[in-house]
Amino acid sequence: MSERSFSAEASRGLTRRRFVTGTGSVLGGLALLGPTAPTAYAAGTGEATAARTDSLLPPIESGARIPVLVVGTGYGGAVAALRLAQAGVDVHMAEMGMAWDTPGSDGKIFANTTRPDQRSFWLRTRTKQPLCQFLGYPIDKDIPRYTGALDAEDFAGITVYQGRGVGGGSLVNGGMAVTPRREIFPALLPTVDPGAMYDVYYPRANQALGVGSVDRAWWEGADCYQYARVGRKHAERSGFPFVFVPGVYDWDYMKQEAAGAVPRSALDGEVIYGNNHGKKSLPKTYLAQAAATGRVTVSPLHEVTTVTPAAGGGYTVTLNRLDTTGATVETKTVTAGRVFFAGGSVGTGKLLTRLRDTGALPALNDQVGKGWGDNGNVMCGRANHLWDPTGALQSSMPTAGIDNWDAGGAFAEVAPLPTGIETFASFYLAITRTPRRAEFRWNPAAGRVDLTWDRAWKQTSIDAAKTIFDKINAKEGTVYRSDLFGAYKIWGDHLTYHPLGGAVLDRATDNYGRLHGYTGLYVIDGALIPGSTGVNPFVTITALAERNIEKIIATDL
Repeated sequence: MSERSFSAEASRGLTRRRFVTGTGSVLGGLALLGPTAPTAYAAGTGEATAARTDSLLPPIESGARIPVLVVGTGYGGAVAALRLAQAGVDVHMAEMGMAWDTPGSDGKIFANTTRPDQRSFWLRTRTKQPLCQFLGYPIDKDIPRYTGALDAEDFAGITVYQGRGVGGGSLVNGGMAVTPRREIFPALLPTVDPGAMYDVYYPRANQALGVGSVDRAWWEGADCYQYARVGRKHAERSGFPFVFVPGVYDWDYMKQEAAGAVPRSALDGEVIYGNNHGKKSLPKTYLAQAAATGRVTVSPLHEVTTVTPAAGGGYTVTLNRLDTTGATVETKTVTAGRVFFAGGSVGTGKLLTRLRDTGALPALNDQVGKGWGDNGNVMCGRANHLWDPTGALQSSMPTAGIDNWDAGGAFAEVAPLPTGIETFASFYLAITRTPRRAEFRWNPAAGRVDLTWDRAWKQTSIDAAKTIFDKINAKEGTVYRSDLFGAYKIWGDHLTYHPLGGAVLDRATDNYGRLHGYTGLYVIDGALIPGSTGVNPFVTITALAERNIEKIIATDL
């Protein structure tokens, strides 16, 4: 069935609740159910109004026929929705997480990093913080089960941290917007033209994301970046380049935070459970522009479970509408002319593997599920001397890193440890060169998709990180902290923030993300990237999505 044949019914079935924007946030999702009676913002006003959750009708109805369904609202999905809408195509987005647009009883949308509550974690009854101990004491605590902003998804040997909500990972990351060095790009995506990426698509992505650089003169004197200046001193005294990295935080807002003129966000330690102010997450950039076209709608708390070819053309898609406990309250079936998988590396990789191996999409090839990697993530801390304080006030937005990629295969983000007290500690997230790749596999006995990751594979990343930190410790006379990731445990080797792969470009798909075996099915997220980018990956995911959707619009629509 053609795209045009879906348009009339799409306009009837999708306009009951439009995907709209208010004061910089996506407004129009299901209400945030706090521990007391919830409130909601009236769309476009920024004023709090009383809200009844039973009056908030979902924006997509069972039986709807739509030209395009985008599964997920993270970087790749946001790019696809905006560019398709600008090309005149009506788009609906299904998002498993919430629309984070409504304050809780404390007047804030997101939970604070040091005070996690039910808003912090996705469907957990106890927090699982990346840094699980401090000064020898466990810091995780019990919380109500809720559709929180950060998903700590456990597989054998690794926990994968992912954003949950309209905006995906942009809600919960540190905002370091890194374009890889051009000379390493051919090893990352060998079938993609570097000239087009660096001349067209990286600049386009950076502009649309609102990427900017911290004011260096202000940074040099800011109390909140004392920790980073200590990191610079130690790196340079050991002969390592210290590299400033742009980001997507509003640096002028941060200056006002430091001056006490606006509510604090980065300077209140907000980051992994969301920023209430300051950060240019996708609801303020790509998704806001998509909403402004009038052609994009979104269904928060809708999980896609099945995609199968429809008898009359297009695809039959089954979605479960969830409540904030994660329970299914309604199952819907819609028909989409085209489907873009944009649920993130794990979401897309798992879903496609299950659809292929359970017979829903049996023509997907054997490369689906393969090429998954952790971007070489490993964390550590160092105990500094008393004459090297890192500061009680630390901005949660990192600005720089230590570059030892050429010699040791590691780039280390100088990360904050925003505890609110002086710790005399330096903290790092290393991104390392690693050959290790895992595979998603359908487990029919358990009825789930597993990941073939081996915890021992992290030793490659530890060895690469040690090329930096062993040398710094020897030079400074310092030692590793062993009280952050468990008792007497130096390395945070149990996690990744940067999942990549699972439906690799030019393997599971063609060179522009079209899935082999089916017309009208696409992958447009981090699943396309084979396991590593060598840097924080979201700018590369965004730029690759810009490249791919441009080609798809030109040739497929």
